[in-house]
Amino acid sequence: MPLPDQVKQKLQELPEKPGVYLMRDRNGTVIYVGKAKSLRNRVRNYFQKATYKRSDPKIRGLIKSIADLDTIVVHNEAEAILTEGRLIKEYKPFYNTLFKDDKRFILLKIQLEDPVPVFSVARIRKPDGAVYLGPYASATAARVAMEFAERFYGLRSKHTPVPATEQERNRVAEVMRVASNPWVADDTNEEYRERAREAVAFLRGERKEVLRELEKEMNEASKAFQFEKAAQLRDTLFSLRRVVRQRASGTQDLQQKEEQAMEGVRQLKKELRLSRLPRVIETFDISNTHGLQAVASMVCAVNGRPNRSRYKRFKMKFTTGPDDPGMIAEAARRRYSRLLKEGRPMPDLVVFDGGITQLRAGRAVLDELGLEGLPAVGLAKQFEEVVWDVTNRQPPLRLPLNSPGLIVLRAIRDEAHRFALTYHRSLRDRRIRESLLDDIPGIGAKRKMVLLRHFGSVTRLKKANVQEIAEAPGIGEAFAATVYDKLHPGEETQLHPPDDEIQELG
Repeated sequence: MPLPDQVKQKLQELPEKPGVYLMRDRNGTVIYVGKAKSLRNRVRNYFQKATYKRSDPKIRGLIKSIADLDTIVVHNEAEAILTEGRLIKEYKPFYNTLFKDDKRFILLKIQLEDPVPVFSVARIRKPDGAVYLGPYASATAARVAMEFAERFYGLRSKHTPVPATEQERNRVAEVMRVASNPWVADDTNEEYRERAREAVAFLRGERKEVLRELEKEMNEASKAFQFEKAAQLRDTLFSLRRVVRQRASGTQDLQQKEEQAMEGVRQLKKELRLSRLPRVIETFDISNTHGLQAVASMVCAVNGRPNRSRYKRFKMKFTTGPDDPGMIAEAARRRYSRLLKEGRPMPDLVVFDGGITQLRAGRAVLDELGLEGLPAVGLAKQFEEVVWDVTNRQPPLRLPLNSPGLIVLRAIRDEAHRFALTYHRSLRDRRIRESLLDDIPGIGAKRKMVLLRHFGSVTRLKKANVQEIAEAPGIGEAFAATVYDKLHPGEETQLHPPDDEIQELG
């Protein structure tokens, strides 16, 4: 994977010291903050081919997004931990949040096509053909569910060893009275897989008779004065009922939402007279303040549901001033010219936030690119009208506010608005912070970038004293004093500590 020149250079200069590293994207936004015992070893590891190949999709997404990086050297690992936490709170990097969210819930995973399927714990769903169950709200709930399913259905634990000798097989057969083991039992692999499928059905909430059987066993233990066993069965039953209820409820809610979304997709095909179902819908919105910090967003819905992995955002390059149609046109041109260049599939429907003016601007770009057959509509906010004819010969389509089709369009339009507004605000706030540096005499673009890279933000620069500012590459004490004076008007600049302070330190 090709690396930006500045990343290559910085990888060569990494120190073998503890510290914190900040990964930045093409816009200079901090997207990940991490700590390391050795910055040289830890950061370089990200860019090894082996690391990229074995990493999950989210790590690969981070690596591909890195356009620049910065490091902060500290004295020890404890200081690195504290610094990392402070920077994460300050920047709220996208990938730190993403990775943290991945660790909140646990999944159970089983590959039913394996010769001997076994359950294992997972954090991320992967497109690997396995069955994923959950998420479970706690590790205890997941463990109870997995261990019970293994015992009840006679499944092999992931950690059950494969007996190597006949003597070992006989010993395992004697010990494993509750759970069968395919390496010692007489059943075939297909019979074993059938039990694994039944275990999956149980964990999905489809075999509630198992719980009734467990409750019967608990009552019998209680009647036989086996109170310890009855208490254990009671606790297991309680946990399993919560897991099954949660799973059944969650599956039902998800299926209901997916069906409602597909109903909306089918209605849009009918009402807009489309030749095929609009399974993939891409929606554009723009956000700016009187033309400043202008951005556009493109969000995608698949089968009527948001697919965040396909979201895109655009910082306006060519459109100037408060020109909403021009910004819509620029975003659409950049999006679909790239899809054409890369030979990637087009969406089934394009939606532009706005009325006839925005639709005409977007439609003109699609026709210019030779995409006359790609359906496009506008969604006007005032009456939630669907504008679909640029000639105005056909009146706008007014769907009932509670109709499934309009609910799908409004949801994706609102999501596009949220995504664009968030990006615009981040650029605007960053510009407000950085504008404090523009008034410093002799700052220049190069020195400004040096300071921002060295300190990470204007907020941290303002907390630095003159000596710390002077440590930035090529700054020096004289210019550092100028920077400090500008950021702290009315304060007295001290290049060196007072004499009495020197005496105390000495």
